[in-house]
Amino acid sequence: MYHHQQHHERTSGAAWNAGRSIGPKRALKPQQVWEIRSHLEQQKRTRDRAMFDIAIDSKLRGCDVVKLRIGDVLVSGQVRQRSMVIQQKTGTPVSFEIGESARESLRTWLTRRGGGRPEDFLFPSRLDRSDHISTRQYARLVDEWVSAIGLDPALFGTHSLRRTEASLIYKRTGNLRAVQILLGHRKIESTVRYLGVDLENALALSEGTDV
Repeated sequence: MYHHQQHHERTSGAAWNAGRSIGPKRALKPQQVWEIRSHLEQQKRTRDRAMFDIAIDSKLRGCDVVKLRIGDVLVSGQVRQRSMVIQQKTGTPVSFEIGESARESLRTWLTRRGGGRPEDFLFPSRLDRSDHISTRQYARLVDEWVSAIGLDPALFGTHSLRRTEASLIYKRTGNLRAVQILLGHRKIESTVRYLGVDLENALALSEGTDV
């Protein structure tokens, strides 16, 4: 099938990604974050609001967001203020803070979700509650959220949520190494590319602000 697809692309002259935006997805601005929160609140989409909030705060890749478990955000009946997960892509741990807005939306969602053991998925599939929602479904939801406030889904995606807080922290502090840690990158060059900043300027800004 793959070879057939390649042959079709060669003969038709159209690549699989023709017409799609495949560059880095834009970070959301603070106002846009609040517009999406407001939209999800008005629509009473408690699961989506919790998912959006934890994605923004955790700065996790989509594959890690969908695999979050109840125990990752809840301990002794209380929503955690800080958590740590093992990243699927790198196999390394990354820690993150859970802000008050996210804690509140998680409380609401966990009440609505009902029950659940620490090892159960935080966002279960509606087809099979023993499984988590798919990354494809998560991507579709993000498209819905950004479209709802008038943004072009071709320019925004799941990495927009991962990039949003990281970009704000870098712009406010210039602390590239802190952002590297928060994103769970092994190499600072990866963080530079991810944020789309100039390496020399980034290193100059982060000099003397090591963490």
